[in-house]
Amino acid sequence: MRSPYDVIIKPVISEMSMDQAQDKKYTFKVAVDANKTEVRMAVEEIFGVDVAKVNIMNVDGKVKRMGRTVGRTPAYKKAIVTLTEGSKEIEFFQGL
Repeated sequence: MRSPYDVIIKPVISEMSMDQAQDKKYTFKVAVDANKTEVRMAVEEIFGVDVAKVNIMNVDGKVKRMGRTVGRTPAYKKAIVTLTEGSKEIEFFQGL
């Protein structure tokens, strides 16, 4: 079995994710082969919170050009984790 730190790669810091953090919804970039159960267990173990729901989506890479050379940014998977009402908040997102 893999480590929780292999499942959760990094938090996503954007305007929308900061607005959702007020409602106890936190966004993370996760491993491409991770499923909802693995993400739930990893977040609960790393941050010591209770997870109510996990939504996962695949994000396609964007097409980028530099002159006439065309390439793509890498595709990734992100998860939006909703915490329970009685759970504490994740401190990492509160300081931003």
